[in-house]
Amino acid sequence: MNTDNTNSIIIILIFGFLILLSFLNISNPLKVNRKANLWFGIFLLLWSTFWLDEISFLIYGNEINNQLAVFIHFIQFLTPIVFFFSVVYFSNPNHKFKITDLKFMILPIIFLIFLLLKQIAKKDNIDLYQAILTGLLLIQAFFFTSLSYLRIRKHQKKIQLFSSNTREINLDWLEYIIFIVLLMSGVSVLYYILFNPLHLNVFINSAYLIVIFSIAYNSLKQKEIFPWNEKQRNEIILIDENSLDMKRKIVSDEELIPLKSRINQIMQQEKPYLDCDLNLVKLSEMLNITPHQLSYVINSGFNENFFQYINKFRVEKAKELLAKNDMNNLTIVGIAFESGFNSKTSFNTTFKKITEQTPSEYKKSCSNL
Repeated sequence: MNTDNTNSIIIILIFGFLILLSFLNISNPLKVNRKANLWFGIFLLLWSTFWLDEISFLIYGNEINNQLAVFIHFIQFLTPIVFFFSVVYFSNPNHKFKITDLKFMILPIIFLIFLLLKQIAKKDNIDLYQAILTGLLLIQAFFFTSLSYLRIRKHQKKIQLFSSNTREINLDWLEYIIFIVLLMSGVSVLYYILFNPLHLNVFINSAYLIVIFSIAYNSLKQKEIFPWNEKQRNEIILIDENSLDMKRKIVSDEELIPLKSRINQIMQQEKPYLDCDLNLVKLSEMLNITPHQLSYVINSGFNENFFQYINKFRVEKAKELLAKNDMNNLTIVGIAFESGFNSKTSFNTTFKKITEQTPSEYKKSCSNL
């Protein structure tokens, strides 16, 4: 099979998979993160249009006509914005559009104006308009990619305030999409300059196909990030590191000390940390206080976030199990689950961060005593 045929098959697969994946995210059969998946599905649909020219050439033997091309290039320009809003809704399903959000349409309107001007421009000016359009496209992509990345990083910090197991809700797969697409864009430019562009198409499209498979796997298994009723969800979303500032006393100093004792007592006697799905809401209900109050007590009273506080108990439980000779029948994964962790990866990472040893190293050190 020659290079042209190989590339054609890959292009068809990319376009078909993106359309299918877009439909699955928009229809959202699992009914999780509904608004986020709707926006992410639209993003995938817009992303598929980047291969439309090649699909049109394969089917009809020619590229898309100028009028349709203007529309397609415009919606392609919107792709980074739609991706950004999918990230916004993953991190805050209660987000509501405001008048100030119209500022995000400034660049698209400018882009559309230059697209239309290019259609009526003289041949001598077409290259100039194309350079301007390319520059706007790069600015748009960089700006919204940066915003998306910062939003994901903020989300990864925030979920530690209310979740004890963050691996399945931390959106790191979206972060990887950003890095991989940026990396492939850089490779494309270098490869185009140094090597045969035809081989570049096969290589880059193959890489994109692998990325799309990864996106499909991660997007379809993404868990609900805020799985509580509306009142609880609103309270959780309002919690952030700034709202837990010591200067704003959500709990008085007189109440703080007995609450700290109650929390420690429940942790030691009832061991709620053994529940791998333990979250701020569940623990606050056990204490009969609001999630916001509990978060404040943990942050200001113990100088830790919820994730750190709970996993400290889990690691202590794991150390206890690892040190027991009669627990040798349990694997490391078994120890992880018995201690309240929901995966070997999160267990190893958290255990090493707290003890500066891996579980295996700790077990070995205990057996040598």
